Amino acid sequence: MSKHYDVAILGAGVGALTAAALLARRSWRVLVLGQGWRPPTYQFDGINLARRPFTFLAGSSPAWTRVLVELAQSQTFRRRTSALDPMFQVLAPNLRLEVPPEVQLFGKEVDRVYPEVRRVVDELYAELARTNAAADAAFERDLVWPPGSFWERRETERIAVSLPRFDGERTAPLLAEFPRDHEYRAIVDVPTRFASHAVDLPDFAVARLHGAWTRGVLRLGGGEQEIVDFLVERLHAHGGEARLGERVARVVHKRGRVTGVVVDGDDDPTGVGFIATDHTTRSLLDLTSEFDPTRRALGALPHLLPAEWRFVVSLVVRNEGLPEPLGGESFLLPSWPHRGQDPAKPLVHLQRSIEPCGVQGATLLIAEAALPEGASLPIERAREAVLGVVESFLPFIERHYLVIDSPHDGRPLWDLRAGSRREVARASLRASGGSLDAEPMTARWKVDAPSFHGLAAEPIRTPLAGAFVLGPSALPALGQEGELLAAWSAARLITRSDHRKERMRREMWSKIELG
Repeated sequence: MSKHYDVAILGAGVGALTAAALLARRSWRVLVLGQGWRPPTYQFDGINLARRPFTFLAGSSPAWTRVLVELAQSQTFRRRTSALDPMFQVLAPNLRLEVPPEVQLFGKEVDRVYPEVRRVVDELYAELARTNAAADAAFERDLVWPPGSFWERRETERIAVSLPRFDGERTAPLLAEFPRDHEYRAIVDVPTRFASHAVDLPDFAVARLHGAWTRGVLRLGGGEQEIVDFLVERLHAHGGEARLGERVARVVHKRGRVTGVVVDGDDDPTGVGFIATDHTTRSLLDLTSEFDPTRRALGALPHLLPAEWRFVVSLVVRNEGLPEPLGGESFLLPSWPHRGQDPAKPLVHLQRSIEPCGVQGATLLIAEAALPEGASLPIERAREAVLGVVESFLPFIERHYLVIDSPHDGRPLWDLRAGSRREVARASLRASGGSLDAEPMTARWKVDAPSFHGLAAEPIRTPLAGAFVLGPSALPALGQEGELLAAWSAARLITRSDHRKERMRREMWSKIELG
């Protein structure tokens, strides 16, 4: 092996890049390979289009604060963000509800729309504040989430068991005080659904995710690409290497322990001591030749069954076609979930981008629809279904469309700048970052069977020694924050395998950084 790194990170999600930056900071030689990661945006004729929306809900998490402290970037990163006001909007038939950061203004909104449950709403957010304050204190600790070994379980459970709503059997359901069919249940549920990677959420996860939407949402001017660039910059600053366009074709092992990776296109393997990936354990094992995990090890892995898919449509719209009050984050509910969901009218998360879209006087809207697995709506008609929902809440917007496209249905891009629809073959998008074929959608999983109080799925350690999982499959119920917790935990386990580097890490923190 002509090259050698201490750690190879496979993937470029928030969790993977966070672990890479932390390990590089701790004097490990780190190589990041994108492993099929696609940039969040692509272009058509100089116009920016999106593969997915990005809301940095974990920006207020102590897990992210701890990362910034160790990277000595707290002040620098704070200057990159701005607070979203309103934090989000909910649009439904005969309803427009804003959730502003100011408590008094939010109380007036509730009084305007749902005065009959004002007391119950106040009690709900008091409970959320209590639960999230306790969770913040727990997630500030240097623990392994989710725990694996006996001592990790003992250490983490001692903190976790005292958290409010962590053990659902001890308390009444979070929304128990609301009438069974009250619409405010959906206002809590829908933003939470779009923030998680799992469909079955315990009350603690609901409290954490809805709390992330309602206690101050941070916006990055450059969206997901800005945080990718930020973490890659920190990786490079500490001697790491990032090749986001490359992938591993094969993982090399000796007696069941990682020894190297073969990068696609290379003849010789690159030596590594550890691997961490934001893909699933089974996808990692598929790359490992001549390695047969024990039946017990495979049987201990949960099954991740896709239960819902995220279908994304980019809409470039003239500004005069958008209502002035439309916020940065909105949830469109064409029918309330408890009244039955029409497959032709999916729930839509609508994001209004603040980045220049490449057209003067126009805005990029990113519509993300939740499509249940096995729904009767075929993917070939999903684009029209999403547009139908958007048009039902934003009157006359169809007159102001300029460009419409989805990366997921494989259909031509629609160019409407001349006043009529011109279909553009996907081959024309390849040179500017698009794909010729339909790109896979992101899934929300049904976990069989969940662990660690319903929050966790796959263990951080894999059956292959020296390989770790730190992506959405580790703590899917907690969304982005779960990825950061898993990333910190994997970095902790790798760091502690070398006592010298662990000692260096403790000594390198200055009082300025800790402040």
